[in-house]
Amino acid sequence: MMLKLRLHNQTLVTKFVLQGFSEHPEHHALLFSCFLSLCSVALTGNTLIILAIALNSGLHTPMYFFLFNLATMDIICASSVMPKALEGLVLEENSISYGGCMAQLYFLTWAASSELLLLTVMAYDRYAAICHPLHYSTAMSKAFCGTLAAGVWALCAFNTAVRAGLMLRLDFCGPDVITHFFCEVPPLLLLSCSSTYVNSIMLVLADAFYGILNFLMTIVSYGFIISSILKMRTAEGKKKAFSICSSHLIVVGMYYTAVFYAYISPVSSYSTEKSKLAGVLYTMLSPTLNPLIYTLRNAEVKAALRKLFPFFRN
Repeated sequence: MMLKLRLHNQTLVTKFVLQGFSEHPEHHALLFSCFLSLCSVALTGNTLIILAIALNSGLHTPMYFFLFNLATMDIICASSVMPKALEGLVLEENSISYGGCMAQLYFLTWAASSELLLLTVMAYDRYAAICHPLHYSTAMSKAFCGTLAAGVWALCAFNTAVRAGLMLRLDFCGPDVITHFFCEVPPLLLLSCSSTYVNSIMLVLADAFYGILNFLMTIVSYGFIISSILKMRTAEGKKKAFSICSSHLIVVGMYYTAVFYAYISPVSSYSTEKSKLAGVLYTMLSPTLNPLIYTLRNAEVKAALRKLFPFFRN
């Protein structure tokens, strides 16, 4: 039942209904099992990575410092979406208050945009390590790495606050059904009875910066990295260099595929099914696979986990 507030002769929505996957009720049990498994693995895996890095002095290097931040962002991203997604697969109607929707939108946007920016920073770190190894320790000092990480969190928090403020100024007069399993900007803009011109412009600018510009900077970094690797004389050196970058490259490819698939397009061409699929990829699958990719392909992280948790020994 839609709850509304009447103000100045206009009926305003005070809660929303998340459509979720209600159009496929026969798949709810399967989806619930899959999402619950993804949620458990994502939260457990990223927490283990945080503990392994924090408690092992051998992993206090720039690469693992940024991985620590990435795991934290994954936990925020998954935690902001998965509880309501699971609830929607159990309840007949999955409603969320206006304030709850705005809070979910803020934390999800903050974590997702921070992750995109951090992946670019991590690409620069790999560039410095492979292309300028002699100056790496100086270039990527603890102070500089701390500044980069703090800058990522602060910039994205400020940008998200601006976007949230623009969303809060909008009126929602009904209908109240968000065609997604979480609160997302494009479907919310389609529900607004106010002018969304400024919001749409900000969305395009955010897509251009976080999606296209960061992607291009990452590609440029890896262009220099690949060029340097190909110039190495020994096969062992090339193998080691590719090994250092492979995990990050897999994560970058996976994350940007989801982002480009769903969001690098005008609000008017918004596709519900496409957005839901991409939402699953970057809010559930990506936080689940990231710790597995970085752990299974990294001997140092596996050694740290075995040292902290004896049950990891086979």
